[in-house]
Amino acid sequence: MAKSAKKKTASKSSGSSKKTAAKSTAKKTAARTTAKKKTTGRKPNAAFMAPVTPSAALSEIVGPKPLPRTELTKKLWAYIKKNDLQDPKNKRMIRADDRLRPIFGTSQVNMFDMTKLVNKHVKA
Repeated sequence: MAKSAKKKTASKSSGSSKKTAAKSTAKKTAARTTAKKKTTGRKPNAAFMAPVTPSAALSEIVGPKPLPRTELTKKLWAYIKKNDLQDPKNKRMIRADDRLRPIFGTSQVNMFDMTKLVNKHVKA
């Protein structure tokens, strides 16, 4: 009986070490497969990068040369911040000066409506 008891304990201990070894190799292979995956990333939308020609009123602010919509928006925001045209209490509102009034059509515009109004003044 003593021999059978030893065999049982020996088989239990060797079985548990096999299980832990299997778990550690499984973790290693999982780490390798995730490391090997290549993420292509997000591709930029070509429509935003297509140059657009600003109208005469808009070209006074951003320049007469055709430029992508993203650059046009950056230049417009640079003009707004340079001339301190954001409402100090509600930064989402933009106050139109004499150069922006023909583009916006009103004296004050929401920043989210601004791009919609500017789209009327560009030609693709």
